[in-house]
Amino acid sequence: MRKGPIGIFDSGLGGLTVFHEIRDRLPQYDYLYLGDTARTPYGTRSFETIYHYTQQGVSYLLDAGCPLVILACNTASAKALRTIQQKDLVAHYPNERVLGVIRPSVEVVGENSKTKKIGLFGTSGTVRSESYKMEFNKLFPDVSLYQEACPMWVPLVENNEVNTPAAEYFVKKHVENLLDQEPDIDTIILACTHYPLLMDQIRKFVPESISIMDQGPLVAEKLEDYLQRHPEMETRCDKNASSTFMTTGAVDLFEENAEIFFGQKISAEHIELL
Repeated sequence: MRKGPIGIFDSGLGGLTVFHEIRDRLPQYDYLYLGDTARTPYGTRSFETIYHYTQQGVSYLLDAGCPLVILACNTASAKALRTIQQKDLVAHYPNERVLGVIRPSVEVVGENSKTKKIGLFGTSGTVRSESYKMEFNKLFPDVSLYQEACPMWVPLVENNEVNTPAAEYFVKKHVENLLDQEPDIDTIILACTHYPLLMDQIRKFVPESISIMDQGPLVAEKLEDYLQRHPEMETRCDKNASSTFMTTGAVDLFEENAEIFFGQKISAEHIELL
């Protein structure tokens, strides 16, 4: 059994918000982060394209020695994770594991909601996939899920426009759309890793009585629990407290924008996915 770093894959930069929380909670491990910034965003692409891109990224990390890969992207988790787990791992990487961000989010939110009426903000791809609805139906059939696609939120974040009138307009619009669907929503999931950077704007329009769930801490907590429950995997994760960052796009642009998502300066290297 090979040992190596924990892999983190994302369609671009947003997964750094999840990685930041994982590293804060579990700083002892080695990590290899890969952002497919050359082909981002994934949210508007077809199922087949998202699967193909995600499979390439995951295979790269597994071939690089990662025994465990986290898909820190809701769109990839929604449209590619199941096929990767059931097809690709079985055929080519039977001893490795790939986990997503949807199940951890559903488990925590489903357990804590009092009204069992839950809202979700996500990309068009995540909402159309119905992945969250299917997961809630399996784990918490008494939950009603209300979804709102927010196609402008990712561009606002990636262009550093989170504190502008444009951001306020689009956040207000989608918050109102969601709450108009069901007034008794008591929890909202931010089902895109970019959205925590809009938290201050979102809080302006969401009543304080409604909990807003940032996925980063949830995924970090569930990963810690997973490693405790699977010592055979935990022992295969190297522990030198190192972090390596890779991007399929321009390194200088990735490093510049990564500071917004990760909260500190990083150094990255360029790789190609074939």
